[in-house]
Amino acid sequence: MSDHDRTNGHRFRAELPAEVTAPPSAAEETPGERTPAALTGRQRLVKGLWPPRVTRAQLIVALLLFGLGFGLAVQVASNSDGDSALRGARQEDLVRILDELDDRTQRLEDEKQGLEKQRGELENSSDQAEEARKQTVEKERQLGVLAGTVAAQGPGITMTVQDTKGRVEADMLLDAVQELRAAGAEAIQVNGVRVVAGTFLTDSGDTVSVDGNKINAPYRFKVIGKPQDLEPALNIPGGVVQTLEKELATVTVERSSKIVVDALRAAERPDYARSSSR
Repeated sequence: MSDHDRTNGHRFRAELPAEVTAPPSAAEETPGERTPAALTGRQRLVKGLWPPRVTRAQLIVALLLFGLGFGLAVQVASNSDGDSALRGARQEDLVRILDELDDRTQRLEDEKQGLEKQRGELENSSDQAEEARKQTVEKERQLGVLAGTVAAQGPGITMTVQDTKGRVEADMLLDAVQELRAAGAEAIQVNGVRVVAGTFLTDSGDTVSVDGNKINAPYRFKVIGKPQDLEPALNIPGGVVQTLEKELATVTVERSSKIVVDALRAAERPDYARSSSR
């Protein structure tokens, strides 16, 4: 290159306009010359997070995670025991459960009372039936004694009438029976013949017949009842003993703590009378 070219080159660089010179570097800028577009680190972080930029892939992953969590929660809840379920129940549900338990408890209590009442009725019914059976047996025995169909024993007296003159008649012995009944005699037997409500006495020649059965002296009365009442009833003034003694009969009355009346009568079935009970 000639001296002329180098001279022209220096001249060309020297004549370049100021507008095309290179801008100053950032290091050469003064503090007062910072541009408004520059941001701090916190501002850039906030600007990067909001508004959120959700992609389709992120949305799908979030939905999958939500479904997985919900399934796990349902599984845990279904496997938890009753106490855990009650602990997680709402107040309204707990109140409803308590009301249902109270209602069920009341129903069970009512059922218990009903069963206890039935048991009491059965027990009372059983006792009443047993008592009725006992009363029936006792009543049957009593009626049997009065009807002469069963034997009887108990305290009472024995009256013996010796008629050596043969002057004792049926009506005298009937008066003795009536006096004994009035004094409370419960069972009477004369010479092996049971005396009952329908008993009748008649004269049969030199003897006496009781219900058609002839009996001979001595006439022996076996009577069950209270001795303290029976003996005085026979010995009252103008009574049985004095009447028999006027006929020259000998009468002895002895008290006893045990009198056995074992003569029996066959039960008679009435021809016309029937029970009116239904």
